[in-house]
Amino acid sequence: MIKAISAALIAGGVVLLYFGGQSFHSFANDVSRAFTGAPTNKTIWLIAGGAVATLAGIVGLTISSGKR
Repeated sequence: MIKAISAALIAGGVVLLYFGGQSFHSFANDVSRAFTGAPTNKTIWLIAGGAVATLAGIVGLTISSGKR
């Protein structure tokens, strides 16, 4: 059960990172960076959420395989 949840977290995290990367290279994000010097909040949340979900999945797989 834990391995399935961890695998789902990794898959979801990778999807979020992909969409965060797509958002980072969008026209709206370029305009935001031109005026504020920072990417949009949506981009930041997608990349941060993807990183956290991926790391949580990796940790979950590591811990569940160590409990054998």
